[in-house]
Amino acid sequence: MRTLVIETATEACSVALYEGERLHLLDHRHELIGRGHAERLIPMIAELPDKGKAQAIRVSLGPGSFTGLRIGLAAARALGIAWSADVKGFSTLALVAARTWQPAMRPVTVCMNGGHGEFFVQNFDAALQPEDAVRSLKPDAAKDAARHSVIAGNRAEPLVKLMAGDALALDLLPEAKAFHLLNPKHLIDRLSPIYGRAPDAKLPG
Repeated sequence: MRTLVIETATEACSVALYEGERLHLLDHRHELIGRGHAERLIPMIAELPDKGKAQAIRVSLGPGSFTGLRIGLAAARALGIAWSADVKGFSTLALVAARTWQPAMRPVTVCMNGGHGEFFVQNFDAALQPEDAVRSLKPDAAKDAARHSVIAGNRAEPLVKLMAGDALALDLLPEAKAFHLLNPKHLIDRLSPIYGRAPDAKLPG
């Protein structure tokens, strides 16, 4: 069985193809593109062996870019129908936390760009289990929310500076090729974006 992983929640566009239950990595692509996920995602998948065709598809649910999340989910759903594949989601922040497991497992606070000057913040224990819910916070509130001495994500360095340097900053983005570090407990059946904050647009009263 093959598993296609799609990650489009940040300025990176990332895909990976695994084989077997033990998730042997066959090939992957990871590009920092800023914008343009809609134009680049499908060609990246097509560059994988057998054009990325898989029996299982795993897609990032965020939090992250509203547009990027919708593009990744739309592609995963469409390919799931075309290939009769099992489609499930995973948390972007959990994938970032998993990347810090080198050389050893450790608790970590993930801090990612949340837009509008805010940070997405979530704490994970040494078993990669979330200790709290995802929150979109102003920088000072994010500093108070950080529980651990290792901060990972694309806003790790700004957060550590607010903490007077009393932590290790790991400037990391989610990468599809790190998916094997997650476990089945991290998979989410409901394919709905994790926005982390209320939408900007509001319905009229």
